[in-house]
Amino acid sequence: MDEPSTELLESYTRLLELVRSGQADTRPALSERTGLGRTAITQRTTTLLDAGLLEEGDLNPSTGGRQARTLRFRKDAGRILTAELGATGFIAGVTDLMGTVLTMRHRDCDIAQGPEPVLAEVEATLDELLTEIGATTNDVWGVGLGLPGPVEFATARPSEPPIMPGWNNYPVRDRLSQRYHAPVWVDNEVNLLCLGELRTPGLPIAGGDLLYIKIGTGIGAGISNAGRLHRGAQGCAGDIGHAAVSDDSSVVCRCGKTGCLEALAGGAALARDGAALAQSGTSPALAAVLTANGTVTGEDVTAAARAGDHHAVQLLVQAGRRIGAMLATMVNFYNPSIILLGGKVAGAGDLFLATIRETIYRRSLPLSTRELRIERARLGEEGGLVGAAYMVLDELFSIRYFGQWLSVGSPSGVSLLEPVNGHVSTAVAR
Repeated sequence: MDEPSTELLESYTRLLELVRSGQADTRPALSERTGLGRTAITQRTTTLLDAGLLEEGDLNPSTGGRQARTLRFRKDAGRILTAELGATGFIAGVTDLMGTVLTMRHRDCDIAQGPEPVLAEVEATLDELLTEIGATTNDVWGVGLGLPGPVEFATARPSEPPIMPGWNNYPVRDRLSQRYHAPVWVDNEVNLLCLGELRTPGLPIAGGDLLYIKIGTGIGAGISNAGRLHRGAQGCAGDIGHAAVSDDSSVVCRCGKTGCLEALAGGAALARDGAALAQSGTSPALAAVLTANGTVTGEDVTAAARAGDHHAVQLLVQAGRRIGAMLATMVNFYNPSIILLGGKVAGAGDLFLATIRETIYRRSLPLSTRELRIERARLGEEGGLVGAAYMVLDELFSIRYFGQWLSVGSPSGVSLLEPVNGHVSTAVAR
């Protein structure tokens, strides 16, 4: 059987997207939006119905002509597995085919353990979640994973990630696709957080030039241009945590270099400097934390600052100024319309946010900040899961991949081709 042409695939993806997005819900509406005739619309919708992607609903109220039956995207026809991995833990979840999170769970887990134990824990958690909602691996249409380091998007392999020993060039896609018999996509976690904010209905930033800044143990940026995620040539755009912001060579970053923003202003830096204040007795509040817990974390520093500890406040202000100075450079260079701040450290309080905002405005050109909005990220901990689901769905239903698993033989005949990543998917056949 001949593979469908690009033009034909474009029409299928366009029709499916119109129904998925709610822009059209009847055949006449699809014809009006696409310019395709009745016969072509009937053939294509029949194929999508037989493939299990669409279903018919009730008859629309008549407006004088023949009543049209509604069409709906089958969002519950399959499930998407998602996980966002951080330095010290991960969040795993299951979504429907519209990116809605159905269930999720947080696990403490040190990414530095290496890929085998970490991914085993991720897989066990995903299996638990599938069981929780009454689903099985047969229901999985795709898997999306976010990692806290550079990822070559085309191969889904980590590339010398500074905080992930043993992960370099690890075949994450191969492992997960064999485990779940479904296509897999992997990206940097901050890109997924950015994508989640961009694509969530009701958030007034779709189509904008957005910078998403995650400030946690490390620091990273997700970049969108006109509503589309910008990954760069190899997928490592936005790795601002390892940009040099100081000539001080006394503080070595986890990447092995000195003067990195992350090493001076990230959560690990706050923990290091907070521990020094505690050990010297300069901060009684942090000294008490050290005595009680044996360690000081970045969260301890932000908590002490919120409680009014002067020295903890100074650490946050200093970090905020360093981060603000870096973002001012990005604002002058890229001129975004909005900056969203996410991550545990970004939630440190109003003073931290105000310090970053003041530094950006003071060090940026007036024109670049005239309409700039700087706000906290809107989505909570599920933001990365939503972004991971959209990454999978965007790829799964794109022209690039559509023809790999859907082949049109006749107006009602559908067969599956060898799908993405070289693994047979039976999801669409059900």
